[in-house]
Amino acid sequence: MTPSSAGAAPDADDAVITPLDLAARVDEALAVQARAFGLTDEEIGVRRHIVLRHLANPQARALGAVVGDGPGGGELVGFVYGMPCERSQWWSTVVEPYLRRAGHDSWLDDSFTITELHVLPAYQGHGIGRRLITTLTDGVPQPRSLLSAIDTESPARGLYRTLGYRDLAVRVMFPSASTPYAVMGAPLPLRR
Repeated sequence: MTPSSAGAAPDADDAVITPLDLAARVDEALAVQARAFGLTDEEIGVRRHIVLRHLANPQARALGAVVGDGPGGGELVGFVYGMPCERSQWWSTVVEPYLRRAGHDSWLDDSFTITELHVLPAYQGHGIGRRLITTLTDGVPQPRSLLSAIDTESPARGLYRTLGYRDLAVRVMFPSASTPYAVMGAPLPLRR
């Protein structure tokens, strides 16, 4: 039995950051995202399609945080993935007008976008998200990184700020979201 399923306090220090075959473990990753982000089954289905479409990009990169030695490499307790930003991508076309109004649309060029970063609630606050995002961005050639986060003061936004991300545009509305987002950017390498 794993720490999260046994109800015991997890030992986040045992989490290993490793390359993740996200296509092979997409359902496990989406289960992490659902628990961390509160997704419905319908939202999970939509996200599954999006993740698999993103993975068609040969420059997409994914890392997982795993504990234990179970089937497939252990229990996935967190994951991150991203890819180089392209202005033709859906996300870029949505955020571009907001960034342009704020005078920051040049950030869409030569940036690496963090598409998703999620850690199971029992493992949050132990540095796993920090290790995932810094390890992922340390291996990219772009000089800066972009991401979007719900536009509220949250532990996630606090983490991003400690890494050097700053708000580039706020109150960004995505077509399917009822909550506004902030677009944040940071120079690479991320601050330690």
